[in-house]
Amino acid sequence: MLFRVSAKSVAVMALDGSLFLHLTEQFAHMHGYRPGPSEARSWQRSIPVLAAALNDAGLGDVEVMLEYALPLNSKRADAVLAGVHPVSGEPSYVVVELKQWSQAAPHEDDPALCHIDAYANPVLNPIEQVRRYCEYLANFNGALAGHAGRVSGVAFLHNATEFGVSGLRELERDGHGQLFTAERRGEFLDYLRSKLSDEHPGAAPADELLSGKTVPSKQLMAVAADEVRDREQFVLLDQQQVAYRMVLNAVRKAKRSDHKEVVIVTGGPGTGKSVIALSLLGELYRRGVPALHATGSQSFTKTMRKVAGARKREVQDLFKYFNSFMSTEKNTLDVLICDEAHRIRETSANRYTSAAHRTGRPQIEELIDVARVPVFLLDEHQVVRPGEMGTVAEIKAAAAKKGIECHVVPLDSQFRCGGSDAYLRWVVRLLGLEPGGSVTWDPDDRMQLLVAESPEEMERFLEGRRTQNYGARISAGYCWPWSKEPKPGDPLAADVVIGTWARPWNLRGERAVSGAPPSALWATDPAGFGQVGCVYTAQGFEYDWSGVIIGPDLVWRGDRWVTERTASKDPVFKKSTPDADVDRLIRNTYKVLLTRGMVGTVVYSTDAETREKLRELVGVEHEVAAV
Repeated sequence: MLFRVSAKSVAVMALDGSLFLHLTEQFAHMHGYRPGPSEARSWQRSIPVLAAALNDAGLGDVEVMLEYALPLNSKRADAVLAGVHPVSGEPSYVVVELKQWSQAAPHEDDPALCHIDAYANPVLNPIEQVRRYCEYLANFNGALAGHAGRVSGVAFLHNATEFGVSGLRELERDGHGQLFTAERRGEFLDYLRSKLSDEHPGAAPADELLSGKTVPSKQLMAVAADEVRDREQFVLLDQQQVAYRMVLNAVRKAKRSDHKEVVIVTGGPGTGKSVIALSLLGELYRRGVPALHATGSQSFTKTMRKVAGARKREVQDLFKYFNSFMSTEKNTLDVLICDEAHRIRETSANRYTSAAHRTGRPQIEELIDVARVPVFLLDEHQVVRPGEMGTVAEIKAAAAKKGIECHVVPLDSQFRCGGSDAYLRWVVRLLGLEPGGSVTWDPDDRMQLLVAESPEEMERFLEGRRTQNYGARISAGYCWPWSKEPKPGDPLAADVVIGTWARPWNLRGERAVSGAPPSALWATDPAGFGQVGCVYTAQGFEYDWSGVIIGPDLVWRGDRWVTERTASKDPVFKKSTPDADVDRLIRNTYKVLLTRGMVGTVVYSTDAETREKLRELVGVEHEVAAV
């Protein structure tokens, strides 16, 4: 929240110009940079209009919270009004989204989207936007627990005419989303009076909202229990069940004796870590235990939201990122499930982090502090970026520093790569991630391993598998530069060029372009075939057939692998990154890429000597041309 004061004071400060000075200074303090011209302009044009409406409605004592930050989220509501309901006498809150639009047209296929002249792409209908803000607040602010009716939402398009935005009203069907224009200002004032009393000040209700504990609501957890837990595919076996029970036992002990405990679940690709995470999440929600799921991967989090919240949109909000807890109070949650915990960073700060939150505090400590039982599920061989700290040793050390008991549960059986332990051993030995040197591939009838002589041969083979209704993807080491994303309608740049074969990298953004899916869906959308995936979009996912291009950053010379850091185009490798770290991270990258396939893997190297070594290890009868 940038600023909080009564509606009466907002009007006075807007008139003398001090309001915008306060907002600008507070923004710079929180974010470390000054607001852009468009943001400052929106404050100057929209906030006085809202203040005037409140005062004309006789609601000068209503409390106005400007740029209100949603809990555990980077989104901000333009304003939240706090007061007392004129009928019930209970606290009442109105979320206000202010728009300067003069007109807007609904999207032809989806009324939740709309088009405005200022943007080339569709944007969210403001009615839908404010409705989602209301639902989110009701789901995560303890002051509203069991009182979702206390919050309502309104979009005020004060520059628009009724004719210019009437098409947006198709969504206007409940108190969590209303739309008003300047032409209906009288109705807007009546709406405000229906939600907020003119006889009681709003300071106390505002205090109550701001002090509300940030936890998932009981109602949301009940919905999530049905959505996440009751799925037949979540059958836990052996050590999976041990890990599951360990966490539930730790939760019971934490509640009974008021103490903290850390649980680490470690295992290779396909050992079922994410299945354990979702099973725990559903069971905890069924029991009414406040818990959240978090990862450090945008692609993985978005896919988990899609999988677990396919039918209930509100469930998607229970999936967070590791950097969501910088300002969250200690022990706010009972359980935090950190999936893909090898992606934990040194700190949560990035270039968008406000100055107030740049404390230098280790991200591991933030994650341990926020819950009574923090759970970390990880694979140390999947650390692929400098600065990733998600190892058993780092987490145990952080727990020991705080005097917290820590339990480690190793998973052995695995379900990826056809359940082939032999294939996983072959990969880690091949890459020198375990001692003993590389070994010849000995097929076990669970996983197919093939060597391609060219990328064209690899792609033809995978296309053939696709005609048999198998899923397939091609991924590669980060050895080719990445072009900027094209404008809609323009073709994707063919960045990965090997001889006459050239294909684009997967998209980086959050929207589909020229038939290619957004970055987060490359591994799961069938349209992902045709672009080459990198480790950051492949990590955490699996598909039937995996084509892997080993680039010039990892080559076989004589009797060993040699990493060529100058061949890597990955921007995360800085000059200051030690050679030993680069070597380990590049090997881990190929370990991730080589363990995505469920049925088979086709591998190709851009280097002739390396291809010869692969043929030797895999066997001539397992070349693509021989199949």
